[in-house]
Amino acid sequence: MPCKIGFVSTRFSGTDGVSLESAKWAQVLWDHQHVSYWYAGKLDRDPAVSVLVPEAYFYDRDNVWINEHAFGTRRRTPEMTRKIYQIADYLKGTLYDFVDAFGIDVLVVENALCLPMHVPLGVALTHFIAETEIPTIAHHHDFYWERARFSVNAVNDFLRMAFPPTSESIQHVTINSFAQNNLSWRGGVSSVLVPNVLDFENPPSEEALAQTNLRERLGLSPDDVVLLQPTRVVPRKGIEHSIALVSQLRDPRCKLVVSHESGDEGLDYQRALIELAEQSGVDLRFVHAPTADSGATRISDTPTTDLAEAYAAADLITYPSLYEGFGNALLEAFYYRKPVLVNRYSIFVSDIEPKGFKVVAMDGFLTRGVLEHVRRVISDEAYRREMVDYNYELGKAFFSYAVLRRKLRSLITNFTGLDDL
Repeated sequence: MPCKIGFVSTRFSGTDGVSLESAKWAQVLWDHQHVSYWYAGKLDRDPAVSVLVPEAYFYDRDNVWINEHAFGTRRRTPEMTRKIYQIADYLKGTLYDFVDAFGIDVLVVENALCLPMHVPLGVALTHFIAETEIPTIAHHHDFYWERARFSVNAVNDFLRMAFPPTSESIQHVTINSFAQNNLSWRGGVSSVLVPNVLDFENPPSEEALAQTNLRERLGLSPDDVVLLQPTRVVPRKGIEHSIALVSQLRDPRCKLVVSHESGDEGLDYQRALIELAEQSGVDLRFVHAPTADSGATRISDTPTTDLAEAYAAADLITYPSLYEGFGNALLEAFYYRKPVLVNRYSIFVSDIEPKGFKVVAMDGFLTRGVLEHVRRVISDEAYRREMVDYNYELGKAFFSYAVLRRKLRSLITNFTGLDDL
């Protein structure tokens, strides 16, 4: 029996992980006649099936004020307490309107009940779920205890209540085993592990990828070797390691391209990377693959591209992140059949590496062995082809839509009693 699914978050817009994964969930659900509707503070979904509530956006003026006074201190004022409850009560009313307008059967809350970017929305959802007992899937991408910025706060009572809440009508979903274990340990809450996925059953069109002209627009020659870092320009992405890699390869053909902007964290890190590249003699280029925040900062006059074109132009993917909630760019490298250098961040070690993927692995620093492995990947076409084809098949087995379909079938069946996915 088809269900009406209501997706709720602060934002469904652009190419952030929450927006991308929720769209994949909606696609798989739609394939089986479940219709999705959307509620958020920022939206790029069809207005006919959406409710836009600007006050639910984490950059809403009142919420920005709350965040400025909630974190980095341990004491809050009566004014802030009143404001949190006032906004939460208003948002709860809009949730009632959303559910009534579309006849929602099941809520899917995306990251709004685990990461306190919008405390009033988390409170509103917690109260709404308690009052209605509506079947809810809480899809958790990041938890507040994973982020240092939330460790000192004046809203610990709200965090314990709503991030996440406990209710008989909520099924919790985590995206990695560390989060699953920590949620159980901290809150006594069980969860279902649903990894991020890509549509490995439908590979990218080789004809379309062959038509990219990004290399030409960057002024690169056919002999140049493009090392692509497909991440935002923020410190936890470890881009300095990619600069060091290119510097130590000592191959003038090697160029480093970074495909995303600096998000909301400013340009200081990007400027430091430019200086480091100049001092190291590294040819560093930035291109702009638009992400969710229209206000994101970036250095002007960088070419605009999309992810498919960026991957098509690459010879090797660098992914030296220090921390990732999962690692979508790693899956993208497997999907676009590109070899990848990866720093062995914790979720890679626990959830991805054991599957047997063939990568160039580093443990926080570059070694002679890592450099030699990179040189072999660049120069040995047969070795490179065997590596990427093997990874693609593993991706299909462990991180495909088929995996998501099985997981969603179980979650929906728990509510409906019908195996209709």
